[in-house]
Amino acid sequence: MTDHRTTWDTYGTAWRATTAAEKQAALDASTAPTCCYRDPLTSIVGHAALIESMLAFHQRIPGAHFVTTYFLAHHDRSIARWNMIASDGAVLGDGVSYGEYGADGRLTAMTGFFDVPATP
Repeated sequence: MTDHRTTWDTYGTAWRATTAAEKQAALDASTAPTCCYRDPLTSIVGHAALIESMLAFHQRIPGAHFVTTYFLAHHDRSIARWNMIASDGAVLGDGVSYGEYGADGRLTAMTGFFDVPATP
């Protein structure tokens, strides 16, 4: 049986990693190369696009990362509640993500749900 929590946590390290190479290593271990990532602001496919999106995230909010606060999985599906944490430890926001896992145990799809900040 695949440990989806470990896979999810490895995927989470890609969001915290500071270099493209570190992000790639975490994604190689936790997600299929053709994974689909969606959230209210974007929809992308593949490691290269995901790494680009993650690097842009770090440009907007340096040092920010995600901490999973609750996780459930069954039948190669998971949900995770998380907090987005600033570099100083302050909680910037929260959300829920849904994951789908392939036969090899890696994520094939990740969908994040969160309130989109109002634009001024």
